[in-house]
Amino acid sequence: MTFYILRRLILMMVTLLLIITATFFLVHSLPGTPLKNEEKLPPEIRDQILHEYGLDQPLYVQYFRFMGGLFKADLGKSLMYDGRDISQMLKERFFASAFIGFQGILIGLIIGGGLGILSALYQGRWIDNFATSTSVLGVSIPSFVLAGLLSFWVGVKWGILPPALWGSYAHTIMPSLSLSVAVIAQFSRYVRTELVEVLNQDYIKTARAKGLSKAAVIWRHGLRNALIPAVTVLGPLTVNILTGSLVVEKIFGVPGMGALFVDSIINNDYTAVLGTTIFYSLLIMISVLLIDILYGWIDPRIRVAGRRGE
Repeated sequence: MTFYILRRLILMMVTLLLIITATFFLVHSLPGTPLKNEEKLPPEIRDQILHEYGLDQPLYVQYFRFMGGLFKADLGKSLMYDGRDISQMLKERFFASAFIGFQGILIGLIIGGGLGILSALYQGRWIDNFATSTSVLGVSIPSFVLAGLLSFWVGVKWGILPPALWGSYAHTIMPSLSLSVAVIAQFSRYVRTELVEVLNQDYIKTARAKGLSKAAVIWRHGLRNALIPAVTVLGPLTVNILTGSLVVEKIFGVPGMGALFVDSIINNDYTAVLGTTIFYSLLIMISVLLIDILYGWIDPRIRVAGRRGE
């Protein structure tokens, strides 16, 4: 298992280097410059600003300069936010993104798990059909489309919740709900599939034959064995939450990293785009690694397979 973790960490570093390199050259290939909105800026002032940020140097020089700063944990300064430090901006915006993301996953796991269990227990009935339809709709509708619909109907039309902005707990509900729908859809389908398979195993039938009640068999034996494999789906769900939050935050006016990323692309803020990309990439890779380690800890067979692989 130790060798497996070390191998994954090395692979993560190589992957991160490739992501940084690709992102650097892609953002610099975007049309325009960070000063494209400053049309009335005198040419000499424009040249001075570009020189200050090193944007008048050859692209390969800018790349190695950025990588050198990165090894010193320096993500650079924002061109859009008056030279503010990118690391500090990410710290300030992390809480908002983390809160709606964690809340979205929690809502999705609770509702999705409940639907999956009911769907498995009542196969072919209306609750099963409802859960299946919900799963299909949840996968089909992008989170940003749902965010727009919720903002208009629940926020503007009915006035139940604030349609946008940030300031109280009520402002977090609709962004989290928008992100949770994909989690509900995928997790409910996964739980249903696993639980149906477990309930058809011989040891479940043996437990029933020994006189255990249906509820005891399901809760003590069925769910425990069905939910262990369900841990594996947490990795992709976390990725979906993080990527979905990019546009959802912008729609609801959440002052998070997703909104910063979108604004940075629009305004050609190269350092901010690179900083948020690095942060999101690290967050995704670390989350997936931790979930894999958790699964290996829960299921001893994974640890045995890891030792054999060593």
